[in-house]
Order: sequence, then structure tokens, then C-alpha cells
Amino acid sequence: MEKIIKPTNIKGTIYVPSSKSQTIRALLIATFAKGLSTIYNALLSSDTISCINACRSFGAIIEQKGNTLIVNSSLITKRGEPITIDCENSGTTLYLALGLASYLEKEVTFTGDNSLKSRPVGPLLKAYRDLGCIVSDTEYPPFTIKGPITKSKTIINCPTSQYLSSLLLASCVAKTDVEIITPILYEKPYVKLTLDWMNQQEFNYNISEDLQHSFIMGNQKYKPIETYISGDYSSATFFFSLAAIGKTSICVKGLNKNDTQGDKATLDILEKLGCLIQWKDDSVTVTGPTQLKGGTFSLNSIPDSLPALCVVAAFSKEQIIFNDVPQARLKETDRITTMRKNLERLGVSVEELPDGIIINGKGYINGSKVKGYEDHRIIMAMAIAGLYAKSEITIDDINAVSVTFPTFFELIDQLKESK
Repeated sequence: MEKIIKPTNIKGTIYVPSSKSQTIRALLIATFAKGLSTIYNALLSSDTISCINACRSFGAIIEQKGNTLIVNSSLITKRGEPITIDCENSGTTLYLALGLASYLEKEVTFTGDNSLKSRPVGPLLKAYRDLGCIVSDTEYPPFTIKGPITKSKTIINCPTSQYLSSLLLASCVAKTDVEIITPILYEKPYVKLTLDWMNQQEFNYNISEDLQHSFIMGNQKYKPIETYISGDYSSATFFFSLAAIGKTSICVKGLNKNDTQGDKATLDILEKLGCLIQWKDDSVTVTGPTQLKGGTFSLNSIPDSLPALCVVAAFSKEQIIFNDVPQARLKETDRITTMRKNLERLGVSVEELPDGIIINGKGYINGSKVKGYEDHRIIMAMAIAGLYAKSEITIDDINAVSVTFPTFFELIDQLKESK
């Protein structure tokens, strides 16, 4: 569905949707914990619904009451007939559910839509093969795995943190202690998010300060959970960025200041670009400056913030470089290339780097027709750009927004009304 975004002033307060990363981890842990779990304030989006369906395929009974999910995992069996898990478009579900599937002693086949089938899994499958699982020899989905983990060591480079998170969640219930060495590890805050869940489960493990050497005690068990999911910093990033480019103030509620979600670091970058950041309880207010500054910033820990921050950079009159983020090319789209193409359509001077992007903004952008590329974060980035462009921006297809943020355009309209 095409969407026309007309320039307008934005100001006000919103509640951001719940965290996708936290919701998916909670669902999978609840599925592999024998008993009854309750997840309050869960995100209900295409990605999390894909995860719910995956958990049901494992054998969990999941009841939905509003935004509360009740998970009964008592009927899941380790052995039995082969099963197929369709992760649809959810990469997080694919990688993390793969880890927990290694606990089972039956064949589990993973598949998904065409976009998911382009996500690389070869290094992760090799790691599970190192650990004794029977795994397909392939680089991309679909693939099959049969556990359990019976061997004790693997070495893997992790261009996505989800490789290591998958192995950590799997190793806790392995038949042996497991050592994981990760010479290359990106997106470290999201590993810490996984470790938070392991701490809540009171699992025994040791991990080095740089997160590149892990030792996990095997033969542990997941326990049922009762948890509340706080707001999603990845989704909030678009409203933080909107405040920055609009020279306005936006208050985002429902966030946990102590949450380990990686994209919280977007606030640090915006502050360095001149924004005022003010916290109060579970809310943060971002106020954009009269003139955005420039600089060079590593996005290694927060690749999902790249599209929104590229829009911010386009509204600065100083050069801004985002680097150290080659994994942004491995998302739903190659986000470095897609952002370059869209910003060039809007009259912005952009240069690609192998691991990032250079943006030479003029302090404004023109209107034009841009592409959504079936990528929710590209669509949302173009939408916030359109609210402060010189003339209207038309996005060719916005359907993919439902992946993580089905109410995105409703909240934009709410801020228009509250100005």
C-alpha cells in the first residue's frame, strides 16, 4: 500500500510498543520451561506472531488475553515425529528457536519466507555440528537440526549477536558443559540482553568481559516465567530521531532506563549531535537542536538504528559518518545501499563504505517518491523524513511496518493532533 507523507509539525507524548527482542526471548524460554508462564504487555506484531506460531509448532499451548500471553509448555516432548517450524520473516525467531530446538532429540526443519531464506546461517549450523547435533550442510534456510548437544566446544565468528545468543540459550540445557569462543562479535548489548534472561533463570555460566569466551554449565533446566515486557528502544529510535530533525520535543513513555536493549545507545549519539535528553521515571524526552552537529559514529552495537540515524544525518549541515556496521547489509535488505538510494532520491549527497555510510547533508531534504523495499525500518525512516521534507514524500509500499510496529502511523497521527 502506497503512503503519502506531507510535511507537518510534530510534538507531544506517545507510548512506544513493547520490545520485540524481549517478547521473542520470553516466548521461547516459556516454551521450553515445563509448566505455565505468563508474559504481560507482549508485543503483538508480525514478527512476534511468527514466534507464537513457531512455539505452537513445538507443542506449546498459547492463550492470548489482550497483550498478555499465557504459555503452557507441559505437552512438549523431546522425542517423536519430525516437525517443521515456519519462522516467516522473523530472523530473531529463526536463530533463537534453532538454539532451543537443539535440546530436542527429533528432527526439526526450519523455513521461512523469501527474505528469511536469504539470511546466512552456515556458521551457526557448523557450530551446532561441532557440538554434536545432526545439521544440514547449507548456508541458508531451509535446514534441519536434530539434537541433543553432546560435545563441548565450538569457535564461531558472530557478525550478528543472534548467533551467540542462540548458542548460549542452547548450551544451558545441553547434555554437557559447553565452551564457546567468538573471535568476532557484533551487537554486544544484545548478548547482554540474553544474559539477563539467563540470570533470571539462575543459570550457571562464566563469560569474559569482552563476551568472546563463554563457558556454560550443561544439564540445567528452564523454569516457567512471569514477566512484564517494557518498551522497544528500536521502535522508539524513530521518534527520538523525529525530534532531532524537527527541532521539536517528543516524550516517549513505557521505556525502562535500565534495560540492556542495544538501541538505547541511540540516545547517546543524538546527544552528541546536539539533542537534549531528559529522563523522568519510565519516559524520556528528546528535544532537537537549532542546528545538528556532525561526527563519526560506530553503529556496531546498534545496526537497527542506522536507517533512522541516516535521516537525522541528512538534516545536518555537517558531515556525518556511520561506520563499523557491515552487518547492516544482512538485514531484511542491505540497509546501507537502500538508505543511500532513497536519500539520493531526496537530493542528499551520500557515499557508501564497505562497513557504513557517509552523509553530507544540507540541513534539509527534498520531497520525492521513495521505496520501502519491504523493510519495516526503511519505511519508518522514510516516513519521519517526509514529515520535515521540503515537499511530500511518497513511499511505494508500507505493508512491512507490521513486522515490529503495526501502530506506527497511528502514533504519527497522534503527534500531529497533539502539537
